[in-house]
Amino acid sequence: MANAKSRRSAPGLPLPDTVALVLQGGGALGSFQAGVIEALGESRIGVDWVAGISIGAINAALFAGNPPERRMEAIRGFWDTAASALPSFPILPLDPLREALHEWSAAAVMAVGVPGFFSPRLLPPTLAVPGTPEALSFYDSAPLRATLDKLIDWDLLNTGPVRLSVGAVDIASGNFRYFDTADARLDARHIMASGALPPGLPPVEIDGRLYWDGGLVSNTPLTHILDRQQGDTLVFQVDLFSAEAALPRTITDVAAREKEIRFSSRTRAVSDERLKLRQERQMVCKLLDRLPPELAEDPEVRALRQRVSEYPVSLVQLIYRANAWEGGSRDFEFSQRSMREHWQAGREAVAETMASSELVARNILDGKTAAFDLTHR
Repeated sequence: MANAKSRRSAPGLPLPDTVALVLQGGGALGSFQAGVIEALGESRIGVDWVAGISIGAINAALFAGNPPERRMEAIRGFWDTAASALPSFPILPLDPLREALHEWSAAAVMAVGVPGFFSPRLLPPTLAVPGTPEALSFYDSAPLRATLDKLIDWDLLNTGPVRLSVGAVDIASGNFRYFDTADARLDARHIMASGALPPGLPPVEIDGRLYWDGGLVSNTPLTHILDRQQGDTLVFQVDLFSAEAALPRTITDVAAREKEIRFSSRTRAVSDERLKLRQERQMVCKLLDRLPPELAEDPEVRALRQRVSEYPVSLVQLIYRANAWEGGSRDFEFSQRSMREHWQAGREAVAETMASSELVARNILDGKTAAFDLTHR
């Protein structure tokens, strides 16, 4: 492992070859990611590679497609626009009242859409011509294209210092695909494809193929980062659904918990499996290091070393843990109040993590692979 001390660093945290930001899908909960991004910037943690799915792809594109001094202005511009239709109504801080307002706000989104994101179609899909976008979705995502083109410098996104990867699903084949600025030029279509969740939003055509939301197959792009890792890596994985939560007590709790499990289980399984595999390979490498020279140079031993050698990764998990009043509609409740609260929660998650950053720093310097959740409560 290269010496992390000799490279850039944030206060209390040496930074390895690559710092990656992994942003999963979760609709309106994506403002939590915005808070994380803002707090990481304030902590002087420079991100080299950002990968996203669905709403994570939108935040990732806003990040990569703006210079550092304008980055938060663009991200805040998107979220302020998205939440502009639902003002922050005064309300007593009681969970039953918050839940009622939360569900009302989500119902309003279903009726009128989200400004700068999607709008309802005039006719239901059943009355549209089969095969047309109008027949394949309840909402029109054209407003999102206009918003992305307004807030993103596509030349900077494709040629700038921050690498961008977004995932989508090919509808015809069912195969997952990553669009990566290291391989091709990306535009608004690729970001929209990653967030085209059916049946709400229409599929997006790219080079003659139709794509849907990448979250249908995998809600985290961590695997893409690990598969194409080219040096020691620090990954901040921002999860919008918690794998652990209290048992449901009402039918609205059931809907919320079902969605949490559905979207978090694969993320947790992928993270655990890939990190366990890497740790086992590190053990094999240590064993190979103990071989005498005459065995170490054996062609089969050299081939085995090549197969098991991987760069270490420190995975820092930043997980949004919902309030008691947030139900199963939390991912499409775009009110100003919820947006600001999610944003602040993201900032607090980074603050809690940095308060215990010596654990991550030690792992980076030791060249080990490990995962950290320093905000667990």
